[in-house]
Amino acid sequence: MSPEPAPVTIRILDKEYRIACPEEEREALLESARYLHGKMKQVRDTGKVIGSDRISLMAALNIAHELLQYKNQIENLEGDLGSRLLAVQRKMDVALDKGRQMEL
Repeated sequence: MSPEPAPVTIRILDKEYRIACPEEEREALLESARYLHGKMKQVRDTGKVIGSDRISLMAALNIAHELLQYKNQIENLEGDLGSRLLAVQRKMDVALDKGRQMEL
């Protein structure tokens, strides 16, 4: 049986929020809150966006954009890795076939 979630207080742009969170996820929540605070502070400090709702929206869009960029990078790396593994497998097949032919 897992323990009850404990309240965790986070602070984002001069506001405090209490959030129920399992103990094993506490550090991840605090790190996420610090990251969000930093992104919202960046948006606010540009002076181009006024109002907490708009700042939140712009920060969320920036974070979503970063997430999609990382996702695309991972997909590209996976595709490249798959191509390289396929090339290695083909080379191994050729080498094994040559070895079998030499045995005959």
